[in-house]
Amino acid sequence: MHRVNSRVLAGLASAWNKFGVRNVLKISNHYVSKIASALLLIEIGILIASAYLAAAVRFSGDTGFFRTDDHQFFPSAMAFAISMVFAMTALGMYQHDFREGFRNTLLRMMPSFLLGFMLTAFVFYIMPGFYFGRGILMLMLGFAACGILLVRVVLFKSSESRLLESRVLFLGAGPLAKECADLASNNGGYHKYDVVGFVPMPEETTSVPAASVLPVGRSLVAIANEHNASEIVVAVQNRRGGSFPIRELLDCKLNGIKVIDSATFFEREACQIRVDSLQPSWFVFGSGFDQTFMRSFVKRAFDLFASLLIFIGTLPVTSITALLIWLEDRSPIFYRQERVGEDGNTFMVLKFRSMRTDAEKEGAPIWAKTGDTRTTRVGRVIRKLRIDEIPQVLNVIKGEMSFVGPRPERPFFVEQLCEKVPYYNMRHSIKPGITGLAQVRYQYGASVEDAVQKLQYDLYYVKNNSLFLDLLILLDTLQVVLLSKGSR
Repeated sequence: MHRVNSRVLAGLASAWNKFGVRNVLKISNHYVSKIASALLLIEIGILIASAYLAAAVRFSGDTGFFRTDDHQFFPSAMAFAISMVFAMTALGMYQHDFREGFRNTLLRMMPSFLLGFMLTAFVFYIMPGFYFGRGILMLMLGFAACGILLVRVVLFKSSESRLLESRVLFLGAGPLAKECADLASNNGGYHKYDVVGFVPMPEETTSVPAASVLPVGRSLVAIANEHNASEIVVAVQNRRGGSFPIRELLDCKLNGIKVIDSATFFEREACQIRVDSLQPSWFVFGSGFDQTFMRSFVKRAFDLFASLLIFIGTLPVTSITALLIWLEDRSPIFYRQERVGEDGNTFMVLKFRSMRTDAEKEGAPIWAKTGDTRTTRVGRVIRKLRIDEIPQVLNVIKGEMSFVGPRPERPFFVEQLCEKVPYYNMRHSIKPGITGLAQVRYQYGASVEDAVQKLQYDLYYVKNNSLFLDLLILLDTLQVVLLSKGSR
């Protein structure tokens, strides 16, 4: 029976791959998991349905007192669903790891639902017309929790099958192929990969296990079809010379097998553009890099709206912060520092002072590090909560910065990094930001090696920036702030 089930799953998986069903879709040049998108839509439906079910249960014997067909009920249910989804997104519930398990998911749901309840209560407070009542709200939360847990249990079970796997074949068996395979194998999220093997290239140093190297002598189409591979990743450093099988790759593409290069694979799976294996022509002829007037106009409008909203909304917090800084260490309350902005122009960034006034008494700029002794007591707290960054909204309002973009660096470090890191100056083609993709995906950078890793995220943002990606980064930023990730 087990053998029969395995054959059925293998057949379904083969058909899944044959019809070109992928685990990702592209929205505004940004890769998004289809499974995560479907889960989001399903859970919005569950949250709305839980409102109707709660109303039906709560007022089942009281006809006419509460009508779910009333024109006001659906907006109320939608407000509840949006509040809950926002809370779950902010706490990383849609950055799922298949290896996480039921228990950890339940534990992560508890703070998400608590935050969602608080947001829903706030929405009902400012818009009383949407108010449900405490009894029905508790029932809604209970039904929603059960429904969402059930859906995620089904997802866990589905993840154990081969239906959610993409079978990938690597052309190449060297260091680059190994790095790509490690990324595919260690990706525990919604994109699951089954690495079927490596096709070695002549005169290439093998860096992968010998058991994973496939025998050559047949065409790539034959090898891919034999192993039901839906995708071939070209992970070869040197593609020059007559040994590179360009015609065979074309045949694979014409036979419905997707062919991508290693740069695109890293871009899709890690949201990075690798600088160690790129040629300038990739930037010239590749897609993205949308710097049109409309994109600039929308981004500027969004920057002004978000910055003014945060400036007004955080006035109580910033006032208390300024008072505490003055009480501990007197003035100056704010810290002005020269940074490199768009087109290499410098400006003075504004932050709450979190270090002693003699932090750089030696005269040379110093990287910040974990447990930095130069940080004041108030500074340690406001850095942990990212409150020290709030005054930068004034830089955004002045047009020197954007709300989302690469973090601006000091001229001293930029000069060093431009000499050591390829393409580093490309991050200055757009305005720097208060937050950015590198800030939410990578820990605090304090070395040249860290700068390279962060640059690869920054280049992805420069290439694929859009309002959609800005909103995703802002949600991730909220998660980083709430969970105190990556601060120093």
